[in-house]
Order: sequence, then structure tokens, then C-alpha cells
Amino acid sequence: MTHLVTPARSRLPRRAQTPSLPGLAATLAVAALVSLTACASTPPPLEELAVGRAAVERATGSAAAEAPLEMSAARDKINRANVANANKDYALARRLATEAEADATLAQAQARAVRSGRALDEVRDGVRMLRDEMQRK
Repeated sequence: MTHLVTPARSRLPRRAQTPSLPGLAATLAVAALVSLTACASTPPPLEELAVGRAAVERATGSAAAEAPLEMSAARDKINRANVANANKDYALARRLATEAEADATLAQAQARAVRSGRALDEVRDGVRMLRDEMQRK
């Protein structure tokens, strides 16, 4: 019995495959579509806007006199957030609403600090008056 021996195919290295122009264009189109879809699917920042508005409203009465710069910044940012939301720039609207909430909270804290400082001054004045009165007797 004779065995037939077939010559082994030589395995030459395949040349590096380069993407074809239509395949590359299709890949880029899919990537662009995915990124546009991701941007378009960003939901409106309704919760952030509501929280920011509420914080500005809460701080308006108590902090308006003691922290006017912070309150002005908070009002400006919540107004700009509303405009950005109306223009469907949800990322900017979300950021501004969050910043407005932080500014309003800062204004409230500063107003409390000012009021606490005044109360401390009154207590110190009272203690000073009592000491003076005790020394006279």
C-alpha cells in the first residue's frame, strides 16, 4: 500500500488587513449616531431645577440682607438655569441649578453667622455691663 503524500501548503503570513473605505465610513457613522443619541437622551434636569428654586426661595427672606452677593449669584444662576433648560441645554441647566442651590445654602449659612455674631456681641455687651455694675458696688 502506498500512501499518497500531499505537499503541505505553505502558510505564508497574511498581509495586514486594512479597513476598507466604506467599512470605515460606516463605523464612523455608527459612532456619530451613538454619540448623538447619548446627547439627545439626556433628560431635563427637572429635579435639580426644583431643588435649586426651592433653595433660592428659602434663602431669599433670611439671607437677602446679610448675604446680598451670594443671594444675587444664586438668583442669577437659577435664572440662567431656567434659560438653559428652555434652550434644551440640559447639562448646563443641571450644573447651574446645582450651583444656585449651593450659593443659596451658602447665603443662608452666612446670614446665620452674621446673626450669631450680632447675638454674641449683645451677650458680651450684657456681660460687660454686669461687670461694670458689680465693680461699682
